Amino acid sequence: MTLLQDIGQLVLIGAGATAVMDTWLLVLRRAGVPTLNFAHLGRWAGHLFRGRFVHAAIARTPPIAGELAWGWLAHYAIGISFAAALVAVEGWAWAQDPTLAPAVTFGLLTTLAPLAVLQPAMGAGFASSRTPTPVRNCLRSLANHTVFGLGLYLSATITAPSLR
Repeated sequence: MTLLQDIGQLVLIGAGATAVMDTWLLVLRRAGVPTLNFAHLGRWAGHLFRGRFVHAAIARTPPIAGELAWGWLAHYAIGISFAAALVAVEGWAWAQDPTLAPAVTFGLLTTLAPLAVLQPAMGAGFASSRTPTPVRNCLRSLANHTVFGLGLYLSATITAPSLR
């Protein structure tokens, strides 16, 4: 495969896995379960470009232009980056013949990103410790990222024939 094909494959796997997670989040939202506000993610990402990483409360931070679009862009860029990291760890052999365990394990590991980086940076504290329901929020993150891991496997399985 060429470098361009490799990059395309990673984009498909990561974007596919992120879309699976988004479908899950849509189901949760329709069931009345609160999920990540992508405008807040975009606001946080936008303020990164202005040199600000940590916020006391992202909801009270001044909005930025196009923050919802920035949030969705960041969300998919992160998903694609996670797919690239999985393939970097497992190798292209995994992408050519995906197995479930590495994908789900990696999905579970990606839970560290919101718990240890995003939530503290957005003012929710490490592992949502500054929220009214930290355990529930952590369990939601764990479930969401498990679904992301399943999405990595599903997306790699769908795209694998193009690698053979």
